Amino acid sequence: MIDFQSLAKAVLEGYQITEGESLAILDCPDEAILPLLHSAYVIRKHYYGNKVKLNMIINTKSGACSENCGYCAQSRDSTNPIEKYKMMDKDSIVKGAERASQLHAGTYCIVASGRGPTDRELNHIIGAVKEIKAKYDLKICACLGILKPGQAEQLKKAGVDRYNHNINTSKAHHATITTSHTYEDRIQTVNKVKEARISPCSGIIVGMKETKQDVIQMAFALQELEAASIPVNFLHAMEGTLLEGTDELTPLYCLKVLCLFRFTNPQAEIRVSGGREVNLRSLQPLSLYPANSIFIGDYLTTAGQVAKKDYQMLTDLGFEIDDVNSEVPV
Repeated sequence: MIDFQSLAKAVLEGYQITEGESLAILDCPDEAILPLLHSAYVIRKHYYGNKVKLNMIINTKSGACSENCGYCAQSRDSTNPIEKYKMMDKDSIVKGAERASQLHAGTYCIVASGRGPTDRELNHIIGAVKEIKAKYDLKICACLGILKPGQAEQLKKAGVDRYNHNINTSKAHHATITTSHTYEDRIQTVNKVKEARISPCSGIIVGMKETKQDVIQMAFALQELEAASIPVNFLHAMEGTLLEGTDELTPLYCLKVLCLFRFTNPQAEIRVSGGREVNLRSLQPLSLYPANSIFIGDYLTTAGQVAKKDYQMLTDLGFEIDDVNSEVPV
């Protein structure tokens, strides 16, 4: 078995792990999970100490999406009875930022369903962002889909700090998940964001019937994209979606995936994202040894863990919120 401690030391000295070493992480025997977690923590601590970044998400436009993503309850093919609504009014979006500030989130994530924003929708979001920036000390992450030429620059000018557009899966596996857009469409949007000098956020969903090799390819693809923030989602299969009933993940495998992303993307913000509650279950606290960020509150169409439990988890771990103006609430 690979000496993960030595591998972590090499990574901190600039070494990029190989695909073979990546597979060894995913194939780590369950009884060796603690040495693996400790080694990933060595890297995480070097860059982030014992701080945890908190993010809060708001679903500003729900459902009625033209895309056919097999994991999503908002997809055109989904029969899941989610709440559907058009773009929220600006006051509601700004009110969400107030809530994010109250929850001690450092980043407020404004998300809208759909292939990409119309010019009218973009201007609406821009107006909300400007007001939020004037009122609250928050980073703004926008997640609005595939961007048209010039839209990234408009978001940057308005004050958007980060743009999220997940690759979701590997290039080889992409067509089994969605056919209404290509893997290249997603890569191009991330590159547009980078060209506009917005921090690129791009992540994945694990548990969609992909292979371990697919997971490894995702990790290396995000390394190549230089994603500054990587949300790692664990499939919470929704009724009425293509992937309904899929349940492939175990808590220990989820931890190994997080370790892989820390080893392959050592300086990135690794965020434990959607599905952590149902897939990591009682092992949730261990996820913050390789990862350094979580969502607080609910997700897009599923409920998250109540904030009080997340604060208690951070306190019990001896971690602190990555915000000089706040302490972990009790």
